[in-house]
Amino acid sequence: MLLEARNVTRLFGQKAAVDTVSFTIEKPGFIGIIGRSGAGKSTFLRMMNRLTDASSGELLFEGRNILALEGKEKRAWQGQCAMIFQQFNLVPRADVVSNVLHGTLARRGMLPSMFGFWPDDDTLKALAILDRLGIGEQAPKRAEALSGGQQQRVAIARALMQDPKVILADEPIASLDPMNAQVVMDTLRRIHDEDGRLVIANLHTLDTARRYCDRVIGMRDGRVVFDGTPDQLTTGVARDIYGADASFNESATSTSIDRLGTAGDDAYADRMLA
Repeated sequence: MLLEARNVTRLFGQKAAVDTVSFTIEKPGFIGIIGRSGAGKSTFLRMMNRLTDASSGELLFEGRNILALEGKEKRAWQGQCAMIFQQFNLVPRADVVSNVLHGTLARRGMLPSMFGFWPDDDTLKALAILDRLGIGEQAPKRAEALSGGQQQRVAIARALMQDPKVILADEPIASLDPMNAQVVMDTLRRIHDEDGRLVIANLHTLDTARRYCDRVIGMRDGRVVFDGTPDQLTTGVARDIYGADASFNESATSTSIDRLGTAGDDAYADRMLA
């Protein structure tokens, strides 16, 4: 068993933001968690990364309860479980390669960041990751000079510098236009396919979940109300997840990420992670 959630719960006062969530993941996959705002998706990922403590329950990764880790063991887990945020969380005035190198801080400490000293092997690795993601030429630029889609790929590169077993992506395309959203989702999918890493992404759009995910978990009011394949994510199921009536229109959740359908565009997508 790779990952098992056992009645994971997070209370804020009397309200359960995450309410006895249980599921199992047998092997690395691309897992999407969907639901309306306030469903508990982000809180669950933050508990998994140990940015937020759980109120009760267990979350076992390779048999170890990560919710019980403290001190060095907790920090080591956070190095193995990389987090990608909606708002990128880059240092705007730092150059791109330095932002990527921040992914090594869990094992290198703060000293390299404070004095701008990075081991040559780390710098070469960061540059190689940026090349892989199709933004190698952006390495010397300040992060604030990049487009939103480029900044999110820098954030993904920073996550890869950790060499994590798990990548968590919290609404990674919510701030992006459809074209950049497609590039970012293609990037995450290729990372799973090529590296065999477990990727869990919080998504608010059905079209994205169906296109990119191997499995979809639907949350409503902190509880899991759906757990199945993208093919099983029917309009009726979506109504239940979003707590909507018969007037529910999937277009309200759509990012309109459509493949452009030409050989040239497919070649461009391939180059993104070549």
